[in-house]
Amino acid sequence: MSGENDPGGAPSGVSRRNFVGGSLAAATVAPLLTGQAGTAEAAPAATADGVTPVTVRAAVNGEPVTLRLDPRATLLDTLRERLDLKGTKKGCDRGQCGACTVHIDGRRVLSCLTLAATVSGHQITTIEGLADGDRLHPMQEAFAHHDGLQCGFCTPGQIMSAVAMVDGEGPARSDEEIRERMSGNICRCGAYPRIVDAIRDAQQVMR
Repeated sequence: MSGENDPGGAPSGVSRRNFVGGSLAAATVAPLLTGQAGTAEAAPAATADGVTPVTVRAAVNGEPVTLRLDPRATLLDTLRERLDLKGTKKGCDRGQCGACTVHIDGRRVLSCLTLAATVSGHQITTIEGLADGDRLHPMQEAFAHHDGLQCGFCTPGQIMSAVAMVDGEGPARSDEEIRERMSGNICRCGAYPRIVDAIRDAQQVMR
C-alpha cells in the first residue's frame, strides 16, 4: 500500500533538524501535573540551547494532561517518552509508514510529523484509549479474529487509521477502496489481505 495520511498540521518553517532536536530536548523537561500549571508558568526554564518550554494542555485518552515541553518536541515522542504510551510506534519517523497514527479530535494524523505544541486544547486518542475497559473496539476484535497482523509492529497504526477512516470518512464501499484509503499504512510483513478482511467486517459492526 502506498499513499498519505494527514500529517496533522505541523507549522511551516520547522526543519527535520529542529524535530530531532526537540525529540532529544523533550526528555529533559520534567512533567507537570494539571494542578501545578501556575507554578511552572511563573518560572519557565530554558533548555540547554536557550529554547523556552511551552505549556501544552490536552485530553489524552479522555484524561486531562498538562505538560511543559520543548516547542520542537513531536507528539510521537511526547506520547512515548513523557506519557509512557508506547502503543504508538516509531517506524520510519518521516511520515511514510503510518505506524505512529493517532487521532486528534477523531481525525487520523501522523504523530511523528505533528508538533506536540500544536495539540493544546484538543482531544488525543491513542491505541491504548480505543477499548472500553476490557471490551475491545470492534476494529481490534476484527483484527484479532482475522489474524490481521504478523509481527504486530504496524498494527496499532493500522487499527487507528482504520477506525478514523470508518468513523470520520464513512465506510468503504469495496475492498479496493479500503486499500486505497489505507494506503498510508505500510505492513512490511505483507498481511494486507487479512487487514482488508478485518476492516471490511469491522465497518459493518461500526455502522
